[in-house]
Amino acid sequence: MRSISDTIERLARARAQAPGATGQPNKLTKLDAAAQNPGQLTGWYQCPENSTSPPALVVVLHGCTQTAAAYDHGSGWSQLADDYGFAVLFPEQSRQNNANLCFNWFQSDDVTRDSGETLSIRAMISSMIELHGVDPRRVFVTGLSAGGAMANALLASYPEVFTGGAIIAGLPFGVASSVPEAFDRMRGHGIPSSTTLDAKLRNASAHQGPWPTISVWHGTTDNTVSDANSRAIIDQWRGVHGADAGSGEAQLLDGGHLLETWQDASGRDAIEHYRIVGMGHGTPVDGASGYGRPAAHMLDAGISSTVHIARAWGLTPSFERRETAVEPDIARVAPQQSEALKPDSIQEVIESALRAAGLMR
Repeated sequence: MRSISDTIERLARARAQAPGATGQPNKLTKLDAAAQNPGQLTGWYQCPENSTSPPALVVVLHGCTQTAAAYDHGSGWSQLADDYGFAVLFPEQSRQNNANLCFNWFQSDDVTRDSGETLSIRAMISSMIELHGVDPRRVFVTGLSAGGAMANALLASYPEVFTGGAIIAGLPFGVASSVPEAFDRMRGHGIPSSTTLDAKLRNASAHQGPWPTISVWHGTTDNTVSDANSRAIIDQWRGVHGADAGSGEAQLLDGGHLLETWQDASGRDAIEHYRIVGMGHGTPVDGASGYGRPAAHMLDAGISSTVHIARAWGLTPSFERRETAVEPDIARVAPQQSEALKPDSIQEVIESALRAAGLMR
């Protein structure tokens, strides 16, 4: 027979697990309010039961118009965590902060170390370490779109906290501080030089290394966030890793998707760039993998970003990629700079892009 305290704990957990926006049960448990929460975010988590060692932690940031439960349902992160024994933390935005549930990546106060939403998420991580025993040496972060931009802000502001990060359809750190600037950067306009991007990263904290590994994912037909931003993210992180300029080691994956890898001075794979051919704005999922399923902004591309990211971080068993090595032909594999939107297409995408970024209702 279960003890009374165990029964009470399970009942409290069940009450916290309200249905998510997808209509599916929310597998996540509400995190007790952190001591510091200036960004007024809510945290949801899942920890492995009966773990014999401190589990790793993956922080997962949803995109605009999504909730923690909806993104978890689409991406499959909590299911993967169940199967392989690591913890997940899902910070969640509120409509009081942003009408479209976007993390405020374009508000300077929310992406600065020890301020706003970044501090709230940092405090949630501290709570997971203190209350749930996760391993502080194995903390990772990933996010989509506005969540991807916020993931990059966390990596820049707290590089000592994270072992690695994965940015999906996101933007470089520190490139926008107003609505007009945000929309321009989303379209690939006015992105700062590599030198400026590097300086913004180095000035975000007093950290001198080691630096988290970076995985960048972007669809080649993304009309909401230009894929020029993916190259800019790589430029922002290449300097601190001592990685060579130009194209990395290129591989052609199943489905025609492209992967470039840059190594740091020690020979470690430090930066990855996945270009998902023919995919629009969203997180790449593979329904056949058993982790995640297609939904709004969760796009079945025949490749699971969740599975690949977790494997790269050492959270699941290693695997042999089914891929064909190709010579690093710049014309073929280097990310193309997205073309400026044609005049007759601006009206068609401007409102949807603004809403996707949380810049208008």
